[in-house]
Order: sequence, then structure tokens, then C-alpha cells
Amino acid sequence: MKKALIYRRGALGDTLLTFPILEILKKKGYHITAVGNTDYYRIAKEVGWADSIHYEIPEAEFDLEINISIDGNIKPFPQNRIWLVYHYLTSLHLPREFSLELPIKASKNSPFKGKVAVAPSSGSMKKVPDPKVFYELESILKSRGIDVLYIVGEADEWVIDCFHPVYKIEDLIKFSADVKTALFYIGVDSGISHLVSYLGVRSFVIFGPTDPVIWRPIGKRVHIINKPLPCSPCFPDVCEERGCFDINFLIKNLTERVDKYYYGYS
Repeated sequence: MKKALIYRRGALGDTLLTFPILEILKKKGYHITAVGNTDYYRIAKEVGWADSIHYEIPEAEFDLEINISIDGNIKPFPQNRIWLVYHYLTSLHLPREFSLELPIKASKNSPFKGKVAVAPSSGSMKKVPDPKVFYELESILKSRGIDVLYIVGEADEWVIDCFHPVYKIEDLIKFSADVKTALFYIGVDSGISHLVSYLGVRSFVIFGPTDPVIWRPIGKRVHIINKPLPCSPCFPDVCEERGCFDINFLIKNLTERVDKYYYGYS
């Protein structure tokens, strides 16, 4: 059996955007060794797209070595504005034929069942709008008889002090199975949004200073909320005004999208 090594260090979203490579090569008959954050690559092993996962590159012979890094054979970011997944597949001369949903079964007893999952934070606070956006959305949803459950990731402890009730992620596989039962999801540009979107949950993802063309999550039911401005995208050099996070724009567009795609209103 042919052996392939895929190396990519990075956050959860960075890692998930490499999964189509794993899936495609697995279908081609490769034994896949994934190297990076093992907590994240556990998901790939869970769905059968990675055979072994490591934090460091093992001493072994490989028929194909893919090193996604500044000094590697595949650059981690595209030179032009192209979706990162397509950048990887084009660079590797691989077909654009991959799943838009991770094959993970939903939990039977999940705290998200019948509720809206909301992740108001990100690894960088520059990607996070004013909390008033989420307070207002929660109020709108509760007026319709729908409860919200907020998600707390590994770098989001501040959420516990500002929102409740909360679901604290302790295991990504369990979280994945739980959140699949949510009515829908609302979040910002974050690793959690990438994961939930990839799980097939109807997802409304807010992009402000980052580029949704490059960084949009994988998923067949992802809806991007983004206010295009002449100055955007600008991350990481984000201005203090952050007009891309205009509260009225975000609330109006999120409400309209939720009504259209979830409730079926015209």
C-alpha cells in the first residue's frame, strides 16, 4: 500500500481545511499519516480519513510527502484570493471531489437538541463583533420560543462570564456528535464555525476583517454574513472602528437569513 504524509500545524480551522486532501488520497488507496495538532486530526481518524496521527513527523519512508508550511512544498496561504481548499487541491493536482459533510453520527442525548448553537468567540478577538449582536439575536429567537446554547472553546473562557447557558467543549468528537442535533448554528470566523459547518449543520457565519473568499468553511449549508467595505479584508491590521461589524447590519442580515433558510419565510 502506498503511504502518504500530510503535515500541517495550525488551529482547528486551518487543520479542517486540509481534510479534503486526506479524503481524496484515502480514496486513491493511500495509507495516511497526518502530522499536526493530534486533537484536531483525531476527527480525521474518527471518520476514516487518517490511519495514524502524530505531533511530530515520524521517521519512516513515504511515497508522497505533503508539507503545508512556509518552508514546505505546499504554501499554507494562496497568492491570489482563492478558497484555501482549492489552493491546496490545485497545488497538489488533485480533483475537486470531496465530501461537504463529515460522516459523524449525531448523539441521541444531546443538550443542543431543539436549540440554536451559538459560538460568539474566536481565537482572535479581532474577529469578534460586539456581544450586543448575540444578545439581540438571542432575544429575537426567544421571542419565537427557541432557546440558545452558547459554545465555549479552548480559548473562549470569557464567554462564560457574558453568556449562559454554556456548553464547554472538552472532547471534539463528542462535541461534534452533540452539535449535529442543533436546530442551526450562529458563529464568527473561528475553528468551531469550521467544524460545525463541516458537520452539515445549517450555519450562519459572521466574517468581519477576515476574507470569506479564502477562509470560508467547508459545508453544504453554510451562509456567510459579511458587510463588504472598500477597506476589507484587512486582518490582522484591524481598525478601531470596525465598520465591517456594524451591529444593525449584522442583526438585520442574520435575522433575514435565518427567516429565509430555516423558517422558510420569504
